[in-house]
Parts: sequence; C-alpha cells; structure tokens
Amino acid sequence: MKRSRRFLLPLVVLLAWLSAPDPAMAYIGPGAGFAFLSGGLVLVGSLFLALGILLIYPLKMVYRLLTGAGKIKGETKRLVIIGFDGMDPRLAQRFMEEGRMPNMKAMAEEGSFAPLETAYPSMSPVAWSSFSTGVDASRHNIFDFITRDPCTYLPILSSTEINSAEKALLKIGKLELFKRPTSSIRLLRKGTPWWKTLGDKKIFSNIIRVPITFPPEEFHGVMLSGMCVPDLKGTQGSFTFWTTDQTLTGPEAGGDVLLVGKSNQVVRCPITGPPDPSQSTATPMRIPMKVEILSADKLRLTIGAKGEEQVLRLGVKEYSDWITLEFKAAKGRAKVTGIARFYCMGTEPEFGLYMTPIQIDPANPAMPISHPTVYSIYLAKKHGPFSTLGLAEDTWALNERVIDEEAFWKQALNIWQERRKQLFDALRNTPKGSVVCVFDGTDRVSHMFHRYLDPEHPANEGKDTEWGKDKVAEIYSIADQLVGEVRKKLHPKRDRLMIISDHGFCQFKRGVNLNAWLRDHGYLVLKDDAPVDEASGKVLSRDWLQDVDWSKTKAFALGLTGLFINRKARERDGIVEEGAELRELKAEIVSKLSKLIDPKTGEEVFKEVFDADQIFTGPYVFQAPDLFMGYKRGYRNSWDCATGACPVDVFSDNTKSWSGDHCIDPREVPGVIFSDRPLNTDKPNLMDLGPTALHLFDTPIPPYMQGQPLFGPRQAEVKS
Repeated sequence: MKRSRRFLLPLVVLLAWLSAPDPAMAYIGPGAGFAFLSGGLVLVGSLFLALGILLIYPLKMVYRLLTGAGKIKGETKRLVIIGFDGMDPRLAQRFMEEGRMPNMKAMAEEGSFAPLETAYPSMSPVAWSSFSTGVDASRHNIFDFITRDPCTYLPILSSTEINSAEKALLKIGKLELFKRPTSSIRLLRKGTPWWKTLGDKKIFSNIIRVPITFPPEEFHGVMLSGMCVPDLKGTQGSFTFWTTDQTLTGPEAGGDVLLVGKSNQVVRCPITGPPDPSQSTATPMRIPMKVEILSADKLRLTIGAKGEEQVLRLGVKEYSDWITLEFKAAKGRAKVTGIARFYCMGTEPEFGLYMTPIQIDPANPAMPISHPTVYSIYLAKKHGPFSTLGLAEDTWALNERVIDEEAFWKQALNIWQERRKQLFDALRNTPKGSVVCVFDGTDRVSHMFHRYLDPEHPANEGKDTEWGKDKVAEIYSIADQLVGEVRKKLHPKRDRLMIISDHGFCQFKRGVNLNAWLRDHGYLVLKDDAPVDEASGKVLSRDWLQDVDWSKTKAFALGLTGLFINRKARERDGIVEEGAELRELKAEIVSKLSKLIDPKTGEEVFKEVFDADQIFTGPYVFQAPDLFMGYKRGYRNSWDCATGACPVDVFSDNTKSWSGDHCIDPREVPGVIFSDRPLNTDKPNLMDLGPTALHLFDTPIPPYMQGQPLFGPRQAEVKS
C-alpha cells in the first residue's frame, strides 16, 4: 500500500470501534450455536491489531532494508488476475465475433486467448482449489461441494469442518464451572495457496472472494473469503418468502415459504434468525416485522420491537438497501447482527415478500470471513454493507420460483457492483504484489438463463422465453466492460493482467439418477420397510440415503459427479473387500454405465466413466468418490441423485430454472484464459496459474505443484 493509505485502515477501524454496538455473541457455525465472543471485542481486537501494525511498521521496514524481504525482482511488479466464474470459451469467442467483448478481443489479439483445461471433476470448488494450490483434487482434497461422512453416510460439507463443544472457564478438580459454548472452524482444503508462498517472501497479495477460502488462512496480505461462507443460520443460503398465496408449497431446498394473513392491508411476518444460545432447545431468535401495503406498488416495513424500530419504504419489484438485523437472546444481553435485503414480488391479487438469506454482517462479523478480521470491517465502512454469503446470488429462490428472472438479474448486478468496488479498492491500495478477484455473476447467470439459448430446453415450459434471452450475452458484455476499466488502471510494463474462468458451460437438459440405476442392477439395496411405488412396484429411498440397507449395498451416489463403493476398509458398514473384489466391481460398473442409453433420445449418456485410481495419484484419493461421471453435454446427475435419493426412474427432464451446468466430462467444458502477453503453450491448465504467479515474482516453485509457468520456457507437461 502507499504510505498515506497504510494509515487509512487503522483510522477506519478506530472509527468503527467508536461507533460499535453493544457486545454480541458470535455465531460459530451450523448446529454449533454461539460463542461468547462479542462483536465489540472483535472491533477492539481489530483496533489493537491495527495499532500494533503501526507500531512495528518502522521495525519491519528496517528488517526489509537489511534482508531484501519483499523486494520484487524482475519486470513484473504487480500481477492482476480477474476470475469470471463459468465463462465459456465457445460463448466468449462468439460474443467477441459479435462485437460484444471488444476489450477481451483486444487482449486476445495483443496477447493470448485459449481454452483453459479445468479440474477433474469440473466443479467450482474443485477447480478453484486447483487454481489456488497448483495441484489436482487428490492433493488438495476437494472433490465436490459435499461428500459423505464414512462413519454415518450422512452428507457433510467438503470444504469446512465446524466442531462445537462446551468449555469451562474455571476448573476445580473434576468440577467445571461457567461452561460456555465454543467451537473451531477448519478449512479442509489441503495444499498451500500460491499467495501464501509469495507471502513467505514478503510479497503482498489482495485476494477477494476466491472460492474455498473459508475460514481465511493467515498470510502476508488481505483476503475476503468466497464460496462456502455460510449465512447467519449456518446454512449455504436460506431465503424467506412470505406470501398469501396458498397454492405455493414449501421449497425442496434453499429456504422457507411461509403463508401469512392480510388484515386491513397489514401483514405481520416475524423474521426468524439463528438459534437462541440462552435456550436449552433449538429455539430460533426472532425479530417482529409489520408490513403495511400503502398502495398497489408501495409498502412500508417496520422492523424491530417497539422503541427499536427501523422503518423503510419499499416499492414493488425493487430491492431495499442492506438492512441490519439484530437478534437478541431471550435471556441475558447476548445478541448477533446480520444483514438482509427485501424485494416485494407484488401486493395483488396475492402478497409476496422475499428476503435474501441473512448474511454475516461484514462490519461486525460473527464468523471469520476475512484476513485480517479488520479487512471486512474496513470494506464495509468505506463502501457500505455487502453480500458475504459464499453462494451470494440466490439461485434457489429462482429455482423455487418465489422470485422471477428480473429479480434474480437485479440481485446479480447488485452483487457485481459490490465486487467491482472491492476490486478497484484493491487496485488502488496494492501497487505491488498480486491482486485476485473472482466475480460469480457469469456463472450464476449462466446457470439460470442458459435455457434461453436453446428453444427446445425442457426448462422453458411454462416460463418466460423472451425477457431473459440476451442476459448471458449481457453479463459477458458487463464483464468485458470491467476488463476495459481495469486495463486503464494498469501500467503496460510493470503490471501483468490475466482473465480466467474455472470451467465452461453447456445445457443441462436431462438428469440421471445413479442410485436408481444401481438399485435396478442390484448394487444398491433398500431396506425392507422402504417406501414402494405402487405403479411400478419399485422400492424407493428418500433424500440422504435414508432407506439404504448398508449390509447389502455395494455402491451408492451422492453429490454432483461421484459414485462411491461401499468399501470395507473405509465405510462404517462397508462390504466390498479391498484388492481384487474392489477392482472387479469398479470395472464391471464402468463397463455397464459406459453403455447406458437415454431412452428418450437414444443417445449414450457418458463420454467416459473415470476410475479415481486411474486418474489420481495423490494422497487423498482414498477419500474420493471411486468413480467419476464424465457425462456428455446435456446430461448431469439429477437433482434427486445429488441429494442421495432413489426414485422410480433413472432418467428425468430437468425442468428447473437452473438450466445450464458443467458437471460433465471436463474435456467438454474448459474455462477461458486471456493474457496481455503470449503464453508458452496452446494447452494451458488451471494448475499452471500458481506456478505462473510464482515465476513472475522470481519465487521458487515448490516441487509438489503439478503445473508449469505459462511464460518463459515450458519445462514439462503437467505432472501426474
């Protein structure tokens, strides 16, 4: 940072501390409750941290002068990497030819543009982890969003482990007094991010919203965590929708649809928050809210108890600003704050009010969402509140049709603008080192609007096919405009700019339920008391493999790409022996699945089914799914397969708004790479980005990294 700006951060923290609310108990994760850590103490701690930085700064400067630490050698002084999650090379090429992406076209002509080989499997948490660490999934241990707990067969988040317990503040012999809830949050991604390796050489990095960085790791730089940051309830995003429409049912996932009554144009709908830590049972804290319908297109919301109300006016089809929500425990002074936005879908004939998931307040974070903690506070105080949820754009609300495409698009643009401010703040304050910022809007819009690109998509039935038909192209154009703005801020010789995506995109038209296929072929056996479909006579299983008889089951599926063998050495009730039995079973399933035909289209479903032991050699392959599904374009694990259900049919049409995807054969959906200088290969790989960053700053590349620098001599192919 420039010297004048080095003093800005402590000043902002001081002001934040002086204006801080009363102490609040900090939420510590799904099911873990609250830790007795106050929001005020977070700010006080941040203040002392900032003051400490000021006090030791002269000593650090002397140390650096004597040792040369932090001195950047070579021509490149700053590396800027902008990630556009899900940007597809085919679409990018098309939109460049149509004149929609002039800035990236200029980069392609001056430097490079190429497909970027993605991870196996081709999913954001896997791919961005490979970007960060320079290694494949068997070395960084992220294979999907979720995996199964081998001890319980229940789903767990792949990236983060949260443990809760009670800790006694005073022990007298065996007597433990003043027990308080506590927890630990641990990142499960293995490997070392390249920015930490740079930091070991005192080269500063500013990392904004790169996926799988929660909780944030310590390094020489600042970080705002991305994908997998939970909401205040500890979920990956739970919206709320209050409505008078009795035809709406509860959603399959992602939130709550609550029926309310309307009396004299007034609707009362309390806001439900995280669990109350003062209660022995899981009782949520609530905030009262009254909604007054002033006219057909105007509302007045009164939020909070008497004497503490917040009043705001809201138009129909308009988002509110971020509203701070303060939840108080029934006993004691414990409280925690979050932020949310409101959007009214209409008042007549039916009332419908949407609230985003309640997000961790970046100005008073109840969980660690940045490194150092002061960084999110600084951004919030300087630029205002912003979305902190890992999966910020609410795809489930649109999937469940509680909001429409217009509401989703507005939300995506709001979040994009927040991210844009953070990126340009980083560019202003990081004149040397690396700046990385990932924008999710390209991915989320592609997921939800891809059906518009294919008139025959089954998800089009009963939905708008005109309003959103140009939105995928528009978000690419918005991305291109951002690149043009960034290029104007960079020095042509001292700065390097790279634009990347983690994977591409294709239509998702047909779902495949692997558990139904495994049941039909005798590999998955359901319990005697499992539900039975009367029409077909087939035995069914509910979500999360609830009705599986593990004593007879050889294989099962959970998540978006993987199939697990019920291995004796790994799963609690495993029955398949290691060695020859395991190898023969995998080969048998691969052979049969490879010939699977979709009865609707007559097409083969898979390009290839991968045996994990044949594509991975790293130390964590034992924990991976045993087989990965290399679907052809248009297919993917069905929604019920992802949640471990076993329905009647193997195949189903995908009729959800989530109409585009990439969880298929990785060779079908590469990402993109644009560079302002030529690359040394026509087959760049995501794992090359880490070695490239280290190479540009003349930092030794660790031997475990599997990629190679994209500039200078190409030493070897990607290591296995």
